Amino acid sequence: MILWLCLCWGFSPSAGQPDSELMARYLEEQLLADYSIAQQVARRVPRQAKFLQRLETRPRMSEFHVRSTIISRYAFTTVSCTMVNSGSEAREAVFEMQIPAAAFISNFTMSIGNKTYYGEVTGKEKKNGTNDKERHKKPPGPAEGRENGYETFKASVFIPRKMQARFILHYEELLQRRLGKYEYTVSIRPQQLVGRLRVEVNILENSGIVSLEVPPLRNSRNKGNGKAEGDVSPPPSTVIGHTKTLAKVTFNPSVVEQTRIARNGILGDFIIRYDVNRELSVGDVQILNGYFVHYFAPTDLPPLPKNVVFVLDSSASMVGTKLKQTKEALFTILQDLRPEDHFNIIGFSNRIKVWQQDRLVPVTPNNIRDAKKYIHNMSPTGGTNINGALQTGAKLLNDYIAQNDIDARSVSLIIFLTDGRPTVGETQSSKILSNTKEAIQDKFCLFTIGIGNDVDHKLLERMALENCGMTRLFQEDEDAASHLKGFYDEIGTPLLSDIRVDYPEDDVEQVTQNFFPNYFNGSEIIIAGKLINRTSDKLHVEVTASNSKKYILLKTDVAIDLPSRNDIRGVPGLEDGKGDNNYIERAWSYLTIKELLSSRLKSDDIQEKDKLMEKAKSMALAYNFVTPFTVLKMKEAGLHSEAPQEEFISPSTDGIGEKVQSLQGHKAPPGIRRGQDKQRIKISKTSADGDPHFVIDFPSSKFSVCFNIDGEPGDILRLVSDHKESGVTVNGQLIGAPAPPNGHKKHRTYFSTITILNNKPERSYLEITPKRVILDDGERLVLSCGRSAVVRSRSLEVSISAYSNITVTIRDSISFVILIHHYKKPAPYQRNHLGFYISNSKGLSSDSHGLLGQFLSHEVKLLQESLNTSHQEIGQNQTGALKANPTNTLKVKGRLVPVVWKQRRIYNGQQEINCWFAKNNADKLIDGSYKDYLASHPFDTGTSFGTINSL
Repeated sequence: MILWLCLCWGFSPSAGQPDSELMARYLEEQLLADYSIAQQVARRVPRQAKFLQRLETRPRMSEFHVRSTIISRYAFTTVSCTMVNSGSEAREAVFEMQIPAAAFISNFTMSIGNKTYYGEVTGKEKKNGTNDKERHKKPPGPAEGRENGYETFKASVFIPRKMQARFILHYEELLQRRLGKYEYTVSIRPQQLVGRLRVEVNILENSGIVSLEVPPLRNSRNKGNGKAEGDVSPPPSTVIGHTKTLAKVTFNPSVVEQTRIARNGILGDFIIRYDVNRELSVGDVQILNGYFVHYFAPTDLPPLPKNVVFVLDSSASMVGTKLKQTKEALFTILQDLRPEDHFNIIGFSNRIKVWQQDRLVPVTPNNIRDAKKYIHNMSPTGGTNINGALQTGAKLLNDYIAQNDIDARSVSLIIFLTDGRPTVGETQSSKILSNTKEAIQDKFCLFTIGIGNDVDHKLLERMALENCGMTRLFQEDEDAASHLKGFYDEIGTPLLSDIRVDYPEDDVEQVTQNFFPNYFNGSEIIIAGKLINRTSDKLHVEVTASNSKKYILLKTDVAIDLPSRNDIRGVPGLEDGKGDNNYIERAWSYLTIKELLSSRLKSDDIQEKDKLMEKAKSMALAYNFVTPFTVLKMKEAGLHSEAPQEEFISPSTDGIGEKVQSLQGHKAPPGIRRGQDKQRIKISKTSADGDPHFVIDFPSSKFSVCFNIDGEPGDILRLVSDHKESGVTVNGQLIGAPAPPNGHKKHRTYFSTITILNNKPERSYLEITPKRVILDDGERLVLSCGRSAVVRSRSLEVSISAYSNITVTIRDSISFVILIHHYKKPAPYQRNHLGFYISNSKGLSSDSHGLLGQFLSHEVKLLQESLNTSHQEIGQNQTGALKANPTNTLKVKGRLVPVVWKQRRIYNGQQEINCWFAKNNADKLIDGSYKDYLASHPFDTGTSFGTINSL
């Protein structure tokens, strides 16, 4: 999967970069220059000149961050990369990321300056359907990943001089258990030294985490990673902390540490392996919001006997390394066969050679010795008769099963290995597929292995899918022998056969595959589905299977009302807002789409293939997944475009918050309280709440002024703007709702998001919604509004009172309170929203501005208009006498503003307050018009009135 995006922008220069980034660039250039001293002398180019020359020709990567959260095997990964063009003209920058082939991209954005381009997943037209074929036909080269496990995502942009571009890629995957462990891998190949390089992985497994390990960086495509043979220690700068159910792993190498790993910036694959607690039962069934996922992986069972036929390619193309490594792997595999197993070997080129005619032999020392001799004497010659080899192997195994009194619970299988395409005998793929399926007749499974770049991967994949097997593709490198042995280890120990998982038909629907021919030791069976009966408090589960000694039937009832156990809101790393909706639902959609793709690949019926394609496409669009039938199209974000709103889920977070807050080591991060803090700051009248209604309190004048702003949905209003002095900016984004019946407004608007930005003494921001709080002060933290918590840093404190309010205190001199308005049964014109209140403004400067900020340091005088149109200033104690006078006037900065007496409802503990109301969107009351207070995006700091800037 290669996505190539070519866009060009023109923007004003950005700020300079930190010294650490410049040091990274300088070190990189020196190291690269040292590769060829002779060439430098011949060209007589001074090192300084060469450094400047290279600096002009390639944008520098200043930041490469990977953040991942794994919840119950389902992984959400966000890759963020910043590139800087320090040259004197626009240069092309290429963002390239290798992602697991099994993963689905779920989002991609690019930004330069104030412009942002976001990816929109759309359906692929049928005329582009050939892309899918080309994708399978084109063998992946070395740059595309090992073991056919990776695909490359690319995006290309032209960065104007002295500017920077930022790329953010999101992808999701369901981790597969192999050899007893889940393996999460992220590619760290920025191809240059990076000033700020960080990988952060958070893991939440309610079953309990065991055997967590971080091996050395893996890089078979590029030698010289600095690791000694046999070294199993984690990469330098790796920090691992975990509790019973949570783990946090970070990798944050300095520039010097990066140079020790790889001078060219190709560090390799950062790998985390772990397993979870499990026992012989129906497995781990997790239920959340009407969806369930069932993980079944029993242990401590005796292995089943197996009948295996090895079908090995010995054609001329196998000459050299490929055949040598195949032989090495088979020598080890034969040694691992068990005494109760039976086996045979077939070598094929244009001729088919069977080691033991018409039989499978038991595992004995003599038979193993003779088999090794046979393999040792295999020589590469001739063409590739794939069809003939498979027909011979299938007949051999079928005859053995029919003619011998084999154990009814034994597992029969063919392991087929080739490095090329059919060149002898039947060469048409469709015929080979049909012949193979007819020969096997669902009596045993076929596992296929491809080596090198010339193999027909699509043919091998479909043969395995149609015959209950798996396929692997390996590169021709120094590790191929161990990869072959590893694949055999995955399937070499069958523990159960004919596994069936059942649920009551009246309780579930749209269940993924629930019958499995075999379960191999170290793997895992995963089923997911939807609940029909929401009123039931339990789900009945039955698992039936066979093992070497007995028939197994496992039954249990799983409690459905376990939201607190499976709700993961507040887990760090889920800042993209997708995973916290319902990770179980996304795991179900992931599995369903994968099965639809496999079913389509196996089908020969055109109408059925089209139907499966449409189902897969529809689901991919619903969950924003990039698949073979959907594409990612880039669009420019509008000036006031509103970010997609997430659905709010309301399961209790009881019992999960304390776990989430203990990621770093074995204790909670400093400043986070597990108990609920009492509200310590009194909420003032100065506020923006409701539709929204604005109130400004003038304590010295002993009255309040109020006004409305009739904005549009998606507008972002600048509430407080003091970026130059105190460094504080507050923006509020509006969401729309229909007007109430018989109302005078065309629609209602509420604050859906409050963004608080602070750049002193260091940059940080808060993004608050009715559901969550995102705090980013260099380390990103996501907190649920449904659980009380307190987070403190050097200059910032955030206190959450569950489902009530959030208090933000900056440097002990500025305090804001955000009220959470949540409707259990909202009317059509109601929306969950926020209210913004200023509690303490002492730390804001006299030059602060914004719809509320401009009044914090200014007094307003109340005047009475007499019959001769002259104005008379009213004393503080005379306000009450003017309530009935409709011709009162405020004097604001020399402007005269007509006002009327009004009662206004606010939510600071007082039901209603009295205020002087300014009509017409606060005309003449505020500086300019309300449109002057529109921000271009939530992070717009507006350095002065009417200007735009970004944090």
